[in-house]
Amino acid sequence: MVLLSSEAVAAVLPRKIGVCSETFVKEINYRLASVDANEVYIPVPGSGSSSTFTNGGYQVSYETVGAIHRSRRDDKVRMCLIFIPDCSHARPSDKRGRVYRTTNLRTSESWTLPDSQHSCGGA
Repeated sequence: MVLLSSEAVAAVLPRKIGVCSETFVKEINYRLASVDANEVYIPVPGSGSSSTFTNGGYQVSYETVGAIHRSRRDDKVRMCLIFIPDCSHARPSDKRGRVYRTTNLRTSESWTLPDSQHSCGGA
């Protein structure tokens, strides 16, 4: 029997509005972290939420999102692309601001967040 890691079976990040794919939670964090004297990153509670996924996806919020923090590493989720900003005014490589609706398939909770704190052409 061959066991595959969650990274091996995660679908790619959706690129068209209305397309969904299933992937896995890679990491749940607060939006900000500080570095201690030993260069260890210390999460900053109350700074918002962030999550990364095995398909390369990332979501972030200035607010703490309970559904994200109730998720666990390796939870299977469905990510659906619901918004792509007009980036015609930004550098061609700046694709920030895509918004995904993510549903944790274990908890059945969902959240809708962008892939960056700023949209294309922003700070």
